[in-house]
Amino acid sequence: MLLWYVGLSVVLVQFVFRSSGIDYRFVAAGAVLPLLVDVPFGRPAYGHTLAFGVAALVVVMVGTIGQPRLLRRRLVCLPIGVLCGLVLSGAWLDADVFWWPTPGSEFPDQSLLPPLGIVVLEEVAGLATCIWVAVRCGLTDDETRRQFLRTGRLRELTDFR
Repeated sequence: MLLWYVGLSVVLVQFVFRSSGIDYRFVAAGAVLPLLVDVPFGRPAYGHTLAFGVAALVVVMVGTIGQPRLLRRRLVCLPIGVLCGLVLSGAWLDADVFWWPTPGSEFPDQSLLPPLGIVVLEEVAGLATCIWVAVRCGLTDDETRRQFLRTGRLRELTDFR
């Protein structure tokens, strides 16, 4: 269930922020982070809460005080990705999880992943999105791909050059 989060979070962030300074490697990592945090629990738990996304942002902002601005700009992409992951997982649909700890301190007993059919559809959509982004942003070119792996930056999806 990774391509769904990676592909769509990259597209969402690019269309919302339209910034050339975004590090999409951190966006993609942040998008899968809620899922990875909750794998040991086997259900949506701490990683799928708004508190987790806000805590990630606070850690980045406080942790980069006095550090170079570029480091903060790169690392802030991680909590942005986390928030994208929460949207794409539908975490906001379950108030007990999303707004934890306000409703109580227990998480409902539900599956971390949707039914298999939905997982397959999401992964196919994620794969198609990843391929589209790769082609559209020129990642099929060796030099462009090397530059992306080094900087995390992509050409705009709406750039028709």
